[in-house]
Amino acid sequence: MTINYKWIGLSLLGATGSWLWLTTTSLNSAQAITGALTILIAMLWVTEAMPIALTALVPFVAFPMAGVMTYQNAASALGSHVILLLMGAFMLSKSLEKSGVHQRLAVYMLNLTGASSASRLVLGFMLTSAILSMWISNTATALMLLPIAMAIINAMQSDRLAVALLLGIAYAASLGGIGTPIGTPPNIIFMNVYTQVSGQEISFLNWMSTGIPIVVVGIPLMALWLTRSVGAMPDVRLPEAGAWSSAERRVLLAFCVVALAWIFRPYWTSWLNMPDVSDSTIAIAGVLLMCLIPDGNKDKPGQILDWDTATQIPWGLLLVYAGGICLAQAFVASGLSDRLGEAFSGLATLPLLGVILLLCLSVSFITEVTSNTATATLLMPILASAAVAMDVDPLVLMMPAAMSASCAFMMPVATPTNTIVYSSGKLSVPVMAREGAILNVLLAFVITGIVAVTRL
Repeated sequence: MTINYKWIGLSLLGATGSWLWLTTTSLNSAQAITGALTILIAMLWVTEAMPIALTALVPFVAFPMAGVMTYQNAASALGSHVILLLMGAFMLSKSLEKSGVHQRLAVYMLNLTGASSASRLVLGFMLTSAILSMWISNTATALMLLPIAMAIINAMQSDRLAVALLLGIAYAASLGGIGTPIGTPPNIIFMNVYTQVSGQEISFLNWMSTGIPIVVVGIPLMALWLTRSVGAMPDVRLPEAGAWSSAERRVLLAFCVVALAWIFRPYWTSWLNMPDVSDSTIAIAGVLLMCLIPDGNKDKPGQILDWDTATQIPWGLLLVYAGGICLAQAFVASGLSDRLGEAFSGLATLPLLGVILLLCLSVSFITEVTSNTATATLLMPILASAAVAMDVDPLVLMMPAAMSASCAFMMPVATPTNTIVYSSGKLSVPVMAREGAILNVLLAFVITGIVAVTRL
């Protein structure tokens, strides 16, 4: 863990200057402090002066000390059902990785699409990457597919195919995460803030009614762009899957049960009269189920998910979510969200589709230089206030912004998947920036269009 004291000092200086300026405006003390602390947290996240998870702890200390909110309200962020949902989803993902069934599914999907042409090969990798990223982490997906892709690239000796294949894996993993609520961090952040603002929950099926069409439209369009000049290629032998193990079968069956329970929750909970069951309830139930099911290994018996494996999740990311929840609560408690709403009231005179498109473009390019989790955490409360001022459903602004935070395709540091494929040594920053800039814009239009069709 590295600490950059220079940037910490500059961030504190910037926050202090912001506080002095905000206190001269019409904001009250609590609102000015909230604004200044938000600027401090944003600067620490953008500069990575401290680890992102460590920065996420600042609101739990600063807001109670400043009198913006009580320690009970601040601490309640750690007890949010969203934290439980994310923790459960991470642990379920680890069960897939432990059994290796995700690798088997990847091989099956690649063999299904075939390798009769370069464009079809790239599309096969992209579809595989997108589908897996809906349920397991984008990072794990990219790490799993990279060795397979590198074996093909080294055999082909085609620079253009290498670019298309590697970028296709990274971009499709990022876009695939949009498909489900648990696919990528900004989705969860949006759902939590939206529930706080509107009092309504976004179900799996509700989210997927917008997320899946974006993936279905976006993947082929990205594949067309990336493979526009790949050319012909010789035959490629894709890896064989081999025989199924007992653990793989049992993990896949259990995970399918959990996924179906998530997707159809509004229906079966109504039928069984269980209105208090949420997606987080299902996630934790799934973890318990997998910890109870034997893995079928006769030589070394165990469960398909053991506690040592379950605890290998990114705990720091849970703190980032909790810090974001606390930050959003401070916006409401201080009244800053209302003041921001008044400031954004002028947007009501602009065409709504134009506002959404501009928002998508801005978020995707902002995320090129900062964490998509940090971007979503900072923007969601502000966009909620802006939507109220415009007299529109906050979902209409917040959902496309959250989705666009996953569509940063230009820079290696923009997303972990970009970093992974860049580490292969087959890509340069200018090439990635050139290919990604077009896709940033293209996906902004796709997201705006599909949100307009499904939500307006």
